[in-house]
Amino acid sequence: MSETTGRATRAFRDHEMFASTDDDRFEATTTAFDAVVEAVENEGRIDYAVEIRAPSLSAAVDGDVAAVVEEGWMETLELRVADADGVVRGDHEFDPAVRLTDTEVVVEMSFTDIDERRGVDDAAAIVNYVEGTYVQGIIPGYDYTGPVAQLVDRAQGNAGR
Repeated sequence: MSETTGRATRAFRDHEMFASTDDDRFEATTTAFDAVVEAVENEGRIDYAVEIRAPSLSAAVDGDVAAVVEEGWMETLELRVADADGVVRGDHEFDPAVRLTDTEVVVEMSFTDIDERRGVDDAAAIVNYVEGTYVQGIIPGYDYTGPVAQLVDRAQGNAGR
């Protein structure tokens, strides 16, 4: 793979959701989680690798989470993230990788597109979809902290409108 083309770089810079971190990596700026997209040209097409890092359930709550609850939460998140192909414009088939570390859930997806603007839009849609899927999986009854508490507060505020 080679470096990102000027056309992909321009598409990311023109998109309201991304900021450049270096030559071929772009950070999503509108999500509560850490999300980075790498875009690399490969024989006229652009390979996109999307990585989203969010707090694990046990890292997002104030208090303990039973292992069985964390496992069920992760299984549900994995199943929901697998449906990301429904939110993109391109004809992509995803095989998302979802893994749990001590403190984070890491979601990785990759796809290839010849149209740089559609590819950037699809990367943004994936990031937004994963964030929304995460929020849908928030379990009532826990005291959330950090970015998840902010998402819960925002959702509760929007519900009153």
